[in-house]
Amino acid sequence: MPFREINSKMVEAVVVPGQKMFSQRGAMLAYRGEVSFTPNMQGGQGGLMSMIGRRVANEATPLMTVEGNGTVLFGHGGHHIQVIGLAGDTLYVEADRLLAFDGTLQQGTMFMGSQGGVMGMVRGQVTGQGLFTTTLKGHGAVAVMAHGGVIEVPIGPGRDVHVDPQAYVAHHGDVRNKLSTALGWRDMVGRGSGEAFQLELSGSGAVYVQASEEKL
Repeated sequence: MPFREINSKMVEAVVVPGQKMFSQRGAMLAYRGEVSFTPNMQGGQGGLMSMIGRRVANEATPLMTVEGNGTVLFGHGGHHIQVIGLAGDTLYVEADRLLAFDGTLQQGTMFMGSQGGVMGMVRGQVTGQGLFTTTLKGHGAVAVMAHGGVIEVPIGPGRDVHVDPQAYVAHHGDVRNKLSTALGWRDMVGRGSGEAFQLELSGSGAVYVQASEEKL
């Protein structure tokens, strides 16, 4: 894994010759060695179609290609950072939450309507998250950003997880999602708007939940 957590808001990445990394523009804090940073116009490893998909959804997040030989300190906006290791599986994450990731990972774009049907599309409209979600697949590591820290909650047969959509950060595994409504404590104490929305996740995998309802 190329990332080492310096503290909750900063990671150090090892860059080696012949291997690329991708990072969000503006995420580099400092570096040592011979390291170059080049604007990436093709959406990382996902190629042109990945870029087009996000631009259609107005979700293009500018990336930098990081190459060379050295170490780089990454952080952005004082957000908390969570490092997620992938071992051949796929991570589903909102593009603006990506801080940096291995160039070996295959980047793509998934239309949320294809996972959860119409409810997937409704989720995008209600939560403010887009209809498209970025996917990263393969063996490598991803550093994602969140408010207030992140906890990984396992999902398994008979162990569905209900998440406040605003607290959702990412998920991986064979997971299905759907949006449901339920009256909850927020409505009882006057914080709700009449209906509380929940993101219901089922299947096998894990969901990453932030300790806040703020968007980045």
